[in-house]
Amino acid sequence: MSKLYRFGVSLDKNLINKFDKHIQLGNYKNRSEAIRDLIREELVRKQWTTGGDVAGAITMVYDHHKRELVNVLIDTQHEFGKLIISTQHIHLDHHNCLEIIAVKGKSQDVQKLASKLKAQKGVKHTSLSMSTTGKMLQ
Repeated sequence: MSKLYRFGVSLDKNLINKFDKHIQLGNYKNRSEAIRDLIREELVRKQWTTGGDVAGAITMVYDHHKRELVNVLIDTQHEFGKLIISTQHIHLDHHNCLEIIAVKGKSQDVQKLASKLKAQKGVKHTSLSMSTTGKMLQ
């Protein structure tokens, strides 16, 4: 027996036209794929806001010449070591470094780590990209 479930959806003509344009721009093969993606996105968003487990990446650009900044960033990463899966350090130029930190853990803990790194003087930009660990979407 198939695990595929079919159902009908009624939408206003204007809304379906906009959705079809979204499908085309997003390179989806059909409406079903686009709807599945929207459902997954909403479930992941709920996982973030309800404190569920997430995986993601913290991307940070900072001036490595800023006094003591590198030590503070490393100490902070050690403090949150249970969340950090991997880090990648890239030298952008003489003053600027890019660090990508792969993380996995409770959403509020990941957000706390990203906020603490972002707040350090000498950090020029930080972004947090959270996703699902995949377990809830099986």
